[in-house]
Amino acid sequence: MARSSVALIQALRETAKRLADGARYQWGHMGSCNCGHLAQTITQYSKGKIHGAAMWRHGDWREQLRDYCPQSGLPMDEVIDQMLDFGLTQDDLTRLERLSHPAILARLPQVQRHLQHNKRNDVVLYLTTWATMLEEDLTEDLPMPSEVSLHSSSVTI
Repeated sequence: MARSSVALIQALRETAKRLADGARYQWGHMGSCNCGHLAQTITQYSKGKIHGAAMWRHGDWREQLRDYCPQSGLPMDEVIDQMLDFGLTQDDLTRLERLSHPAILARLPQVQRHLQHNKRNDVVLYLTTWATMLEEDLTEDLPMPSEVSLHSSSVTI
């Protein structure tokens, strides 16, 4: 699972908001699909640039991730590098494309766990649930302030 960080949580929420606000969504387009939208947020590349990077090699995100090689120099591998550097894992991205991470789905009410990978509202729900989960993980790791002693010391005059 991804490393919790404020930056990643913000990226997930920003991506969900952009989709909820009506950004162009097309599951079959490498720059406008589930991973493509998150890649836009993280890399600040356009959907066209991400799609163009993917055309150097065959396959969808799942296949691109399977064939990923950090030393290849291929444009799509550079996009994936940036996403991995942001704290994501290859498994996170593979599961994002299909909205299938068991830990994220388990947080949804039973009636909402059967997400359709190519439905905008399901992607928004998945991303926001994931962000909340990472936020909770992050706050659990924060040190709690030590209790302040309210006992006053005695002063002699």
